[in-house]
Amino acid sequence: MDFEFSAAQQKWYDSAVAFAREQLVDPDADGREERAEFWREGYERCAKFGAAGLPIPREYGGQGETIDTTVAAMEGLGYGCPDTGLLFSLNASLWTITMPILVFGDEEQKKRYLPPLCDGRFFGANGASEPEAGSDIFSMKTTAERKGDRWVLNGRKVWITGGPVADLYLCFASTDPSKGVLGVTAFLIERDTPGFRVVREIPKLGMRTAPMGELVFENCELPAESLLGREGRGSRIFNAALEWERGAILASMIGTMRRQLDRCVQRARSRKQFGQSIGKFQSVSNRIVDMMTRYETSRLLVHRYAWLKTHGKDKEAVIAASMAKLHVSESFAQNSLDAVRIFGASGYTIAEGLERDVRDSVGGVLFSGTNDIQRNIIAQNLRL
Repeated sequence: MDFEFSAAQQKWYDSAVAFAREQLVDPDADGREERAEFWREGYERCAKFGAAGLPIPREYGGQGETIDTTVAAMEGLGYGCPDTGLLFSLNASLWTITMPILVFGDEEQKKRYLPPLCDGRFFGANGASEPEAGSDIFSMKTTAERKGDRWVLNGRKVWITGGPVADLYLCFASTDPSKGVLGVTAFLIERDTPGFRVVREIPKLGMRTAPMGELVFENCELPAESLLGREGRGSRIFNAALEWERGAILASMIGTMRRQLDRCVQRARSRKQFGQSIGKFQSVSNRIVDMMTRYETSRLLVHRYAWLKTHGKDKEAVIAASMAKLHVSESFAQNSLDAVRIFGASGYTIAEGLERDVRDSVGGVLFSGTNDIQRNIIAQNLRL
C-alpha cells in the first residue's frame, strides 16, 4: 500500500481545498446553523464541482474516479469548508443513495436517477431507521404489499438525514414480515409521490445544517419499477450502503481534524502567557501531540478502507469500514474538545467555530450504526 497520494488523488484534494475556500464560504453560516437550515446552493456548488458524482461513471453524469480518489477529494472539502452538516449531507447522498443505484439499479434506473444526483438537481436520503428499529434495523415494521403491478407502502421512518429536503429517497420495507431479514425490500421514492410525506423536522444537538426528519407512508402506491434490486434482497443493499457510509463518510471529518490541528498549532505558537507561548507548556504541547496522533491514525484507517474498495478487496473492507468509523468518530470528538481547551475561553465562544465542531462531532459516534454496533461487527469478523 502506497502512503502517498496518486497524481489523481493529489489533484482532486488540492482542487477541493481551493474550491471549498472560494465557493463554500457562506456569509450567513452562523445564521444558517442557528436556523438549522440546509445550504442547498452550497450543495449544488459541490455537485457542479463534481463531488456529488465522483465515483460514478461519466456515462451517467459522474467523474469516473475511484473510491480512493473520491475519499481524497472529500478530505480536501473538509479541510476547506467548516460546514460539517453540508459535507455530511453531500456524503450521505453519495454513499447511501447514489452508489446503491449504481451497483444495484437496472439500466433505466441508472439513466433516470444518476445524472440528477450527480449534477445537484436531486439530493438523496436513505430511509431505514424506525421508532422501534434502530440498531435492530431489520425488525422494521414498514410494510410493502403487492397489489397487481404496484406496491403499497405503510409505515414510518425516523432519524432520516436529509429527510426534510431530499428529492429522492431509498427506503426499506418488509414485503413478507414472516421471513424476517429475507423479507426486506428496497424502493426508490420521489418526493411528491402520493401517500408519502415528511411529517416533521427533528431538532438536534449538532450538524444542524444537515436536516433530519420523519417520514410517513400512508397507502403510498409505487409502480413496479420503483423496486431497487430484487424483492427480499433489501438487506444486501442496506448493508452495502452502510458499509460505504461507515468507511468513507468520515473522510471530510479527517480534513476538519487537520484544520483544527493547524489552528491549534498556530494558537500555541502565538498565544503568550506567563512570558512565553503556551506551546511551551507541556500540558498544551502534549494535547496537540495527541491530536496529531489521532488525526494521522484516523487518516490511515479511512484511506486504507478506500484502497481496499478500489482494489476489490470487499471482504477485508467490511471490518475496515467499521474500524474507520469507530476510530475516526471517537478521535474527532476528542480532538474537538481538545481544540476548545487549547483556545480557552475564546474556544468556548461561537465566534471561533470550535464549539460547533464539538456539537457536530457527537453525531459521529451514533450514525451509520452506533460505535457499540461497530465493535460488535468487528468482534463478529474476528469470530469472537
